[in-house]
Amino acid sequence: MFGLVATPAVAAASPSGGWEGTWATSVHEAHEGFFPNWSLQGFANQTVRQVVRVSQGGPAVRIQLSNRYGKAPIELAGATVGRAGEAEEVSGLRPLTFKHKKSVVIPAGGEIDTDVALLPVRPLESLTVTLYFAKPTGPVTYHGLGFATTYRAAGDHQNDRDGLVFTEKSESWYLLSGVQVLDPSPKRDVVVAFGDSITDGYGAGANTNDRYPDELAERLRGRFGVLNQGIGGNQVLTDWDQAGEAAVKRFKADVLDQPKVRTVIILEGINDIGISDGAGSLVSAKQLIEGHRTLIRQARSKGLRVIGATLLPYKGSPYYSDRGEKVRDELNNWIRTSGEYDAVVDWDKVMADPNDADLMNPAYDVGDGLHPNAAGYQAMAASIDLNTL
Repeated sequence: MFGLVATPAVAAASPSGGWEGTWATSVHEAHEGFFPNWSLQGFANQTVRQVVRVSQGGPAVRIQLSNRYGKAPIELAGATVGRAGEAEEVSGLRPLTFKHKKSVVIPAGGEIDTDVALLPVRPLESLTVTLYFAKPTGPVTYHGLGFATTYRAAGDHQNDRDGLVFTEKSESWYLLSGVQVLDPSPKRDVVVAFGDSITDGYGAGANTNDRYPDELAERLRGRFGVLNQGIGGNQVLTDWDQAGEAAVKRFKADVLDQPKVRTVIILEGINDIGISDGAGSLVSAKQLIEGHRTLIRQARSKGLRVIGATLLPYKGSPYYSDRGEKVRDELNNWIRTSGEYDAVVDWDKVMADPNDADLMNPAYDVGDGLHPNAAGYQAMAASIDLNTL
C-alpha cells in the first residue's frame, strides 16, 4: 500500500493522525451476478464514474482500488475524485495520483491506495470516483449489489464535470473498495457492519442510502466512520462464487485490515441455513456457532469490540422451513445468552411481527419475507445502543 504524500497542508492538518475509513465495500470475483453487471467483460478505452456516500469528514481523502480476485494486472490510465452533484455531475474535481504518477498497474491479487487528494469532505457527503481504462482490463474484481448508479462512457472522460456522455448505467462498484479520510485524531473509532444482503442493503432502493449502516451513520453524524462490509448471498461457512468467500475467510481483509476499527457488528447465517436446507443438507446450529466463534476469535486477536446480531425472522420467504427455523432459533438463543459477544443487538425481536414472532413485521418487510424495506433498515439502526460502539 502506498503511503501518505507529505505536504505542508496535510502535515498541519494532522501532526499525529492518520488515515481512517469513511466508506468501504467488500469486493468479490467477477461473475454474472444476481443482476446484470460489467465485471466479466471489464473495460477497454472506457471511463467509469462511481458514486459513494461517506460517513465521516476530513481535510483530505485517498481511494483504495482492488484487483484482489484478478488473474492478470490491470492498467489504470487515470483517475479523479470530486463531489457528486445531480446525476453524473461533479464539482471540486481533483486528480488522483499513484506515487505522483497519473497511471498505475494494479497487480493481480493486489490492492493499491492513491496518493493524498486535497479534497475536504463533510460527513454524509457524496463523492464520485472516476476511472479511465485505456487498455482492455479483462474481468475485474467488483461488488455486485451496490444499489447505487455507476456510469460508463466510451473514451477518456475522467475530467468531465457535466457527465453528459455517461449514458450507460450499472448498480455495481468496480475495483473501488474504499475511501479514507485524513483524521487528525489518533483514536481508534471506526465501526464495521459485517454481513450478508441485509447489511448490503437489499430492499432499500437504489441511490437512497437507506441501508442500515447508512442509517447508523446518519445517527452518528460524522462522529466516527461506519463501513459497510456486507455481501448479498454471503455465508458464514461456505464460499459462493457470486457472493464472496465465506465470512470466516474474508473477515481479515474486510474487517481486521481496515485502519482504526474499534467495533464490528456481525449479522450472518441466514444464507447458510436457507441454501443448505434447499440443497437437502441443512447446516446445524452447532456448525454456525463454531463459525461465529471463529469470527469472534479473529476480532479479539486485534482487540476489537464484537457485537452479535440475532438473525431476522424469515417465515414466508422461499428459504423458510420448520427445521431451518429451529436452527435459526438455536443460533439466536446462543447469540443472546452465551455471553461470548461483547454486546448483542436483538434484531430478531425488533423486526418481528407482533402477532407472529417467526414473521417479519409487515411494516418492515420489502415483500419477500426475508429482507427489510427502508423503514425496516431505519428501525434496525435505531435499535443499536450507541454506547455499545
